[in-house]
Amino acid sequence: MVRQLAAVVHRRLNPVGYARSIGVTVGEDCRLIDVSFSTEPYLVHLGNHVSATKTHFETHDGGVWVIRHKHPEIDVVRPIHVGDNVYFGYGCLVMPGATIGNNVVVGAGSVVAGTIPDNSVVGGVPARVIKSVAEYETAALAKSSPTKGWTLDEKQVYYTRIFGRR
Repeated sequence: MVRQLAAVVHRRLNPVGYARSIGVTVGEDCRLIDVSFSTEPYLVHLGNHVSATKTHFETHDGGVWVIRHKHPEIDVVRPIHVGDNVYFGYGCLVMPGATIGNNVVVGAGSVVAGTIPDNSVVGGVPARVIKSVAEYETAALAKSSPTKGWTLDEKQVYYTRIFGRR
């Protein structure tokens, strides 16, 4: 019980350290917020500069449950590979065997299976390429604000001036 509580605290206070402690390969400059890993975390490889919030990395296919009575010895397990500079929106599910390239944005709530090419923005169930990162950059710059690094009060003044109060 104490060990389980310590693991929960470690997972919350130092999520990257926790992921590494259970066997996940985690690159440099990663941000993991409330992520979870299935029973084979040592098969998950995260590159450098990966950000994920409330994302689950699933390395095995639990669907074999329905055929387990005929094949009690089988498991279907595949590694997950995530490249460098990847952003997962809130609530993604990464399936067994997924390979995600470099410079990828994964939309919130997406289910990622198969191979995602470099420099792409993907989303949906299952995740599909929506646009390139270059197209995303153009669109983001067109609607961006210069508020990164501002205090909450400064942002409130700025955004209420632009959008008003609701």
